[in-house]
Amino acid sequence: MDTLWFAINAVFPIVILIGLGYYLARLRFFDDAFLKTLNKYVFFVALPVLLFYNIYNIDSILEMDFNIVWIALLGGLLLFFFGLWVVVLLVKETNRKGVVLQCIFRSNFAIIGLPLATALGGVESTAIASMLSAFTIPFLNILAVLSLTMFMTNGEKINKKSLFINVIKNPLIIGVFFGFIALFGRELLSINRTEALFTMKTDIPFVYESVKMIAVTASPIALIVLGGQFKFKALRDMIRDVSVGVIGRLIVSPIIGFAVLYLVAYLIPGFEIETAYIPGLIALFASPVAVSSAVMASQMNGDEILASQLVVWTSIFSIFTIFGIIVIFRSFGLL
Repeated sequence: MDTLWFAINAVFPIVILIGLGYYLARLRFFDDAFLKTLNKYVFFVALPVLLFYNIYNIDSILEMDFNIVWIALLGGLLLFFFGLWVVVLLVKETNRKGVVLQCIFRSNFAIIGLPLATALGGVESTAIASMLSAFTIPFLNILAVLSLTMFMTNGEKINKKSLFINVIKNPLIIGVFFGFIALFGRELLSINRTEALFTMKTDIPFVYESVKMIAVTASPIALIVLGGQFKFKALRDMIRDVSVGVIGRLIVSPIIGFAVLYLVAYLIPGFEIETAYIPGLIALFASPVAVSSAVMASQMNGDEILASQLVVWTSIFSIFTIFGIIVIFRSFGLL
C-alpha cells in the first residue's frame, strides 16, 4: 500500500492540473484563442527557458558517471527505432505517426522523473537522475523534433536539408544549445578553482531568478492548457493509436531500458550495476509521456488531440505500472 500511495502521489498532481484546465474550459473561463496563445508561450518561451535552466544547474561535468548516461542514451535511441517501426506498421494517419512515436520514447522526466528518483533512492539517486536529465532531456527533445518533422501531413517525406533546418530552428533545441554554452562557459571559468569565477546565481542573481521564475511556469501552464483542450469523446476515434502509445511508453519502454542496462553489465567486464542507478532509470523509462509532447505536436502540425490523449492516459495508467515496477525491484532488493 505504501508503494501504491507513493505512485499515486507522484502522478496525481499532473492529473489534478489537467482536471483543473478541463473544468475551467467547460465553465468557459478559457476560450480556444486564449488556450492557443498560452500554448505558444509554453513552446516558444517557457519550455526553452526550462531546458536552459535544467542544463545550467548541473553541478559539474567533470564529476559525472558517464557509464549510466551512455546506457540511458542507448536505451532512448533503441526505443526511437522500435517506435519508428511500430508506427509505420500500425499507425495509419500520417500526422499521428510522429505523435505516437515520441510517446514511445519520450518520458516526463522533468516533472515526474526527478521527484520519483528522489523518493526512491534519496540523495545519491537524485544526483544521478539530475545528471541523466541534463543529457537525456535534450537528446529526447531532438528525437521528438525529428519524429514530428519526419512525417508530413500530406504523406510526403521532406528532404534531409529541410529536416535539419527544422531541428536547429526548434525553440527547444535552441534552449538546449544555449544551456550547454552557458554550462561549458561556467565550467571553463572554474578550472583549477574550488569555486567558479563567474556564475549567474551569485554574480547576476536577478537574471538567474528571472530565468528560474519563467522556467517554473512551463509545466503547470502546459498541464492546464492540456486539460482545457482535452475531449473525452475524441478517444473513440483514436483508441487504437492511444493503446499503441500507452503500451509502448509504459510497458515496452521499461523492458527495453533495463534490458540495455543488464546487457551492458553482462558484456562489459568490470561494469557493475549500482542500486543508485535503478531509481533514475525507472524515472526515465517508466514515467508517462512528457507534457511538452502535446505542446510540440500542436505547434508542429501533429495531431494535438491524440498527443493530449496520450499524456492523460499514460499519466493515469502509469500509477499502476510504476507501482508494479517498484514492487518487482523491491522484491529483488534493488530498491
